[in-house]
Amino acid sequence: MIEPIQSVSLKDLFIRNFEKLIFSGHFKIGDKLPPERELAKKMGVSRPVVHEGLVDLASKGLVTMVPRRGTIINDFRKHGSLFVLTSLFKYSDGQVSDKLLFSVLDLRMLFEIENAGLAAGNRTREQMEQFQEILEKEKDIDHGDTQAVAALDFEFHLALAMASNNLVYPLLLNSLKQFYLGLSEQFFAEPLVVPQVFEWHIDLVQAIEEQHRKKATAIMKKLLAHGESHLRRLIHHQ
Repeated sequence: MIEPIQSVSLKDLFIRNFEKLIFSGHFKIGDKLPPERELAKKMGVSRPVVHEGLVDLASKGLVTMVPRRGTIINDFRKHGSLFVLTSLFKYSDGQVSDKLLFSVLDLRMLFEIENAGLAAGNRTREQMEQFQEILEKEKDIDHGDTQAVAALDFEFHLALAMASNNLVYPLLLNSLKQFYLGLSEQFFAEPLVVPQVFEWHIDLVQAIEEQHRKKATAIMKKLLAHGESHLRRLIHHQ
């Protein structure tokens, strides 16, 4: 794929390198980091870059900055935010562990089934028009363009989250976007998957139009279960 070349700031490079040090186990939970001045010298950047980078890592829950005591490595499972998922995905370069993959799929099974039911009860006429626009795009899209298909699939699920009328669900899904797209591109690489998923989208939109909550949740459950079983097969053949 040919993509735009993006310049990366020193702060972003520091954050990326430091996340690798944490996720690789180089730094252990509870470790106290060297002073900022020493870190700056070791990593070849200025002290402000180190400080700003650590502030960003602290906002994700990866470290805790204690005044006059230094910076401590956290257990990100206990203190981390959803932004850590994106960092983990970048660190693994798309090759996520089974545990991380199925943890995310379990999360989707919980809140996306809920999204479908809530969307059936709360959707507006304008949101139904948005669903129809997405279905029209699905009719015309090249099934071989997995990147475009994954992006359109994400658009569909985000529209569901918006139609749920829950303020948190769209934010939760957006937090998983990069992770979601990376997995979806692998999922949609199988030619037979795309038409099956798009067919379920049509059925789901119909259920939402009819405000049939039970039917909408059943379709979403079937769609997600299909995706999970397919991804399990992909992993076992790698």
